[in-house]
Formats: sequence, C-alpha cells, structure tokens
Amino acid sequence: MSSKLACCLLIIIAVSCSPNNVKKDSSLQKYFDENKVDGCFALMDNGTGKFTLYNLRRYRDSSYLPASTFKIVNSLIGLQTGKIVNDSMVIKWDEVKRWKEDWNQDLTMYEAFRVSSLPYYQEVARRIGKDTMQIWLDSLGYGKKNKDDKVVIHSAIDSFWIDNSLKITPDQQLGLVKQLYFDQLPFFKSYQEMVKRAMLFENNATYKLSYKTGWGTSEKDNYIGWIVGWIEENNHPYFFVLNIESADKNIDIVAVRMKMLKDILKQLGFFEGKM
Repeated sequence: MSSKLACCLLIIIAVSCSPNNVKKDSSLQKYFDENKVDGCFALMDNGTGKFTLYNLRRYRDSSYLPASTFKIVNSLIGLQTGKIVNDSMVIKWDEVKRWKEDWNQDLTMYEAFRVSSLPYYQEVARRIGKDTMQIWLDSLGYGKKNKDDKVVIHSAIDSFWIDNSLKITPDQQLGLVKQLYFDQLPFFKSYQEMVKRAMLFENNATYKLSYKTGWGTSEKDNYIGWIVGWIEENNHPYFFVLNIESADKNIDIVAVRMKMLKDILKQLGFFEGKM
C-alpha cells in the first residue's frame, strides 16, 4: 500500500446521534412484533441530519456478524487490490453443488453480489489474503474493536465474517453506506461506483432503492438478518439499516426482512415520490 494512499485512509466514523437529531419512533415496534423478531431500525435524512430510530440501544451498542453485508467491503478491497479486475470479472464455478442454485455457475462480480454468492466472495477473500485484509479492516475501522483498539481476524480468511469472529454495530453499518454513497471511502471512486451499481435493485420514476442483505447465525444460534443501504426520492438520499434476530428456525428471514423494510419505509412516507 503506498504512503500516499495510507495517508488518505479514514476510519469509518458512524453518523453522530444526539438527543437533538433523533426521533425515537415506538410505532415501528409493531412490525417487529407481528413478525416475531427482535431488532432495530434507523433511517437518516441526509438533508437534515435527522434520525428516525427504533431501539436506539441495540442500534448503537450491540454488534453482530455482518454476514453477506460484508460483500460491500470485500468487493471494494478486492477491486482496490486488483484481485477483482472489474465488476465483469468471472470466477469459475468449482463444480460443487450448493443449496442456492444461483451460486452453481460461473459468475461475474456484479452477478455474484446480486445473488449474494458466498463461494465467489470466499475465493475473493482467499486471493486478498489475511494480512492484506487485516490492513484494510484496520484502516477502515470496520467492526468491533478489541481491547487494543484493533479489529482482528481471528478465524479463517474465507469465513471470518460469517462465524461471529467479526462483528459490527448497526450504527457502523449505516455510517459505511453513507460514506459509500458519497464516494468518501478510501477506494478509487470508480470502484465505489461499481459496488453502488450492484446495490441498485429498484429504479423507477418514483424512487431508487439500493441495498445489501445479510443472513447468519449468532453464537446463541439465533438467526440474524440485515438490510443496509439507501432510498432516493427526488434525488435526495435517506440511509437506513434494518437488523433483526429470531430464535425461530422456521422463520423465512429472507422474506421477513424485506417485507419489514418495505412496510416501515411505506409508513414513513416513501414509495410515493413525495419525500
């Protein structure tokens, strides 16, 4: 890593919450109750700096495995280090049949991101290597730090983001996507733009919805679900993070997290082009 690049690396600072800019919205609890999950939600209006929050303590003080939301950072590091040439770079399928059929094929980075292919990104992480990955996580301040004020990769390079050895707060997640949106992360702008293109899942005349999902299992064997990203209406961005947890192994967490996000955003006035 060049000294010039090292000088410009910034620690990810989560967006500041203060009593003056936070609205605690207890009405959002019904979406967690009706889906029988615990969790938190935060939305930041970039224009005013105001937050709408449900469960502030969990949002700010609790940390969880990032699961597939780590593909945002994994992509950026892979691109910056040249291990991913561009978002059209193909990694060949290893011919191992996995539970998700979308993974069982050759994939580009763009495709792998959008189907959340674990095998693709495990290979990217192996190519990056533990030492280089560690340098970037330290530089980004990504994840919960230890007593030495460092984020340390304790387990295998191809699984540390899914095995609870790396954890991140919802607050940090929101700070990361806000910096990504404005190309403020210490990666070339073109690489940040590639990741943002992969995150854009809904684009119409009324709104644009960009996100990355995540799903994993906590140390208590509870399901953890994430959606992090932003919604744009009238060219104005609002950043959000949804974190949910359930001990019920029969829950369809993939469907639940998206339904909850859409329901909450709709209650807050989105999807009608009036924001």
